[in-house]
Amino acid sequence: MIRLKITAAYNGAAFMGSQQQATTPQTVIGTLMIALKRLQIDASPVASGRTDRGVHATHQIFHLDVPDFWDNTTRLKEMLNLQLPTALRINRIEIADPQFHARFSAKQRTYRYVIREGIPNPFEADFVTFVPKLNREAIVDAIGAFEGIHDFDYFKKSGSDVKHHTRIIHRAYAYSYQGHFIIVFKANSFLRSQIRLMVGFLLRISEGKSTKEQLIEQLGRVKRHSTDTAPHNGLYLTRISY
Repeated sequence: MIRLKITAAYNGAAFMGSQQQATTPQTVIGTLMIALKRLQIDASPVASGRTDRGVHATHQIFHLDVPDFWDNTTRLKEMLNLQLPTALRINRIEIADPQFHARFSAKQRTYRYVIREGIPNPFEADFVTFVPKLNREAIVDAIGAFEGIHDFDYFKKSGSDVKHHTRIIHRAYAYSYQGHFIIVFKANSFLRSQIRLMVGFLLRISEGKSTKEQLIEQLGRVKRHSTDTAPHNGLYLTRISY
């Protein structure tokens, strides 16, 4: 057997999340497994991390164990893409070290959240979060509070099955680009819905409903001021660093 490292991109609007589910095959891994079985590969891909329903990825990583005769990774990529819907593309397949693990070997994960000010249009609605008005300066001023080591107990979805809630945010920043406003978080890992809760708080600050000081209080678990969760459609997994 050989271990493969697969780099893929997908349109999250077409899937009910990334993880395999017993109730539906319409997930990223479920769809990938169907394509693999058509090639007589009976294996379960392991992802670098979970993305929720409607969340996109430009750079998701999987590992997969296959028989040695699949060592022609270029051919395997071509054959897999022929079997996959256009909402899911394999960009690269490499032979990896047998000890490589898509999730546990990852050192840093980067997500981007895309916002646009104005009225939603049907061509971007699945890929951009539209807001009526955006206070960019307020978000840029507040977002740095997330950087560092924090217990994100107040920035997680209930039911998160983890041993602790401490995460390291290496960078948190925002910038404007071609009419869009991009929020970026780089961390060792994230809790369930953590990014959408963080963006949700930043949008409250933009709207004047919350303050930077209240954000700092919630980060310090002094008081929970918001449980607003930003919509899924603006969120992208953009890089996994090993």
